[in-house]
Amino acid sequence: MKALFKWVLRITLALVLAAVVVGVWKREEIQRLLAVNSLFSEEKIVQNFSHMDEAFLTADLPRGNGPTWELPYGPGFDLPEGTDDWIEDRAVTSLLVMQDGQIRFEEYYLGTGPDDRRISWSVAKSYLSALLGILLDEGAITSLDDPVVKYAPNLTGSAYETASIRNVLNMASGVVFDEDYFDPNSDINRMGRVLALGGELDDFTIALEDSFIEPGESWQYVSIDTHVIGMVIRGATGRSVTELMTEKIVQPLGLERDGYYVTDGADVAFVLGGLNFTTRDFARFGQVILQGGEHDGKQLVPAEWIKESTWPSAPTEPGKIGYGYQWWIPVGAHEGEFLARGVYGQYMYFDQPRGVLIMTTGADRKFRDPGVNEQNVEMFRSIAQSL
Repeated sequence: MKALFKWVLRITLALVLAAVVVGVWKREEIQRLLAVNSLFSEEKIVQNFSHMDEAFLTADLPRGNGPTWELPYGPGFDLPEGTDDWIEDRAVTSLLVMQDGQIRFEEYYLGTGPDDRRISWSVAKSYLSALLGILLDEGAITSLDDPVVKYAPNLTGSAYETASIRNVLNMASGVVFDEDYFDPNSDINRMGRVLALGGELDDFTIALEDSFIEPGESWQYVSIDTHVIGMVIRGATGRSVTELMTEKIVQPLGLERDGYYVTDGADVAFVLGGLNFTTRDFARFGQVILQGGEHDGKQLVPAEWIKESTWPSAPTEPGKIGYGYQWWIPVGAHEGEFLARGVYGQYMYFDQPRGVLIMTTGADRKFRDPGVNEQNVEMFRSIAQSL
């Protein structure tokens, strides 16, 4: 009996020691997984969205040594009636309103400030669209109708094998992907765990094998389509998206602060939602888009690409919100009205005829409630029309 007790004790000690060793070895991965599991909790979400570099691997997007693009302040104005209630109800963390290149309103809420580098979520998709437009203009990519496997051959055999670049830009790949943020077993949340544990998003994407329809026939918002765009860009240029984004977009903008991308374990940028900038630095990119891609006498993004990519070309349902090449076009939009948007209340709204750009960040845990996006668009329209 005594010998059995000693044997059990030794086994127990060995298991405890092994657990300690694994815990130390995998400490960072475990910490990231725990952070992801509480990322959207009510008591942490505002803080987390300003400190994503504490929860994930990241890659810097240095602003460079150029001068800062000064954003002058124009005359103030009174926000429309109901804006204060909207700010509270939607857990807005920052609101920046610009007209004709001047800041007309700027405020921060829920303990955030102008130096916070906030997570973009899917606003990042529109940045990637702009980068693709630049590379297409430069000839690195031949045609939007090229199959994605021409530039990302490791997708051969996957659900993306017959999809074109245009298909994935339009979110019309036909790939089966569950985008339910509130289901812990959905594809989008499985992907988040891959990201947190330092896995590789390319492997995750290549493993997707099921389609529900032929590419180009139906629209369904599938965030992993944007990762495929990133794979195409990397394959076409032999360079990382982080390097290209820094060179082609970030450094020419004259930002106030460096930005950063959330990355996977292979240092591949989380292009479908991982950009982090200050609100004003997001607005600098938005202002370039608003003014047709030009800044400081240089054409950073082709003007024709901006027109084409913000046109509702995707096969969305009639009467519903439209989609272009990683840009949204609201119901009833007039020409030059479009937006980028991300989960939990991140928006970049454009009204080109009025010269208006509205940038807002948020921590809205009710962002999926019926009618919330429509209410947000109407608030942006109301603000733009009140200037």
